[in-house]
Amino acid sequence: MSDEFQEMPEDWSRALAVVAHPDDMEFGAAGAVARWTTAGKSVAYLVASRGEAGIDSMAPEKAAEVREAEQRASAAVVGAAGVEFLDHPDGRIEYSTGLRRELAAAIRRHRPELVLGFCHHDQTSTGRWNSPDHRNTGRALLDAVGDAANRWVFPEDGDPWQGVRYVAMSNSPRPTHAVDISDCVDLAVASLEAHTSYLAAMRPPVTDVRGPLLGLAQATGARFGGRPAIAFELIPR
Repeated sequence: MSDEFQEMPEDWSRALAVVAHPDDMEFGAAGAVARWTTAGKSVAYLVASRGEAGIDSMAPEKAAEVREAEQRASAAVVGAAGVEFLDHPDGRIEYSTGLRRELAAAIRRHRPELVLGFCHHDQTSTGRWNSPDHRNTGRALLDAVGDAANRWVFPEDGDPWQGVRYVAMSNSPRPTHAVDISDCVDLAVASLEAHTSYLAAMRPPVTDVRGPLLGLAQATGARFGGRPAIAFELIPR
């Protein structure tokens, strides 16, 4: 069928996932990360903010501590290689040369072959208006991949890295590829459940993680040979 998703490329060994907030990976791609790390691949996380504006009932300073800890625990569940934070203000992340520079430096440092991000479009896969943090981080990331490869752009921030072969965005309204997570659904669920405080503070509180995650994976799988899956938009390079 013409609307079937293609298999995500597997001919890579290192990935860097760059998102705006703690929990973005878990609401988008953690199941795929679990699939890759269990196969021996390395996936590191870089988070632009600490999510301090994400819990209405908690002061930002405390929320930042809580959400950082929950993100680290969540990443460990799926075998991520580590989590770094950039301390941009949650809810006020701006597209800027400075953000591009930080992301390019991280790409040069981690030397990934696959770069993962969260939807950079005006709308997400749900059809809802995307947040400015997601849009700005995603678009800066797409530009930073090119910046990292050019030795004359931010030359003081490490040697150029031209080894990025693939860039893929989760939660996109224009998905093209997918990853089979049949054997990793439990890990994906546990990874999201690790965001205990954040889920409890949502309105209404999230008490069932498995149902929605499995439903999404099965819906994606309808275009992927019936296999529960996570979808990505593979960005041409």
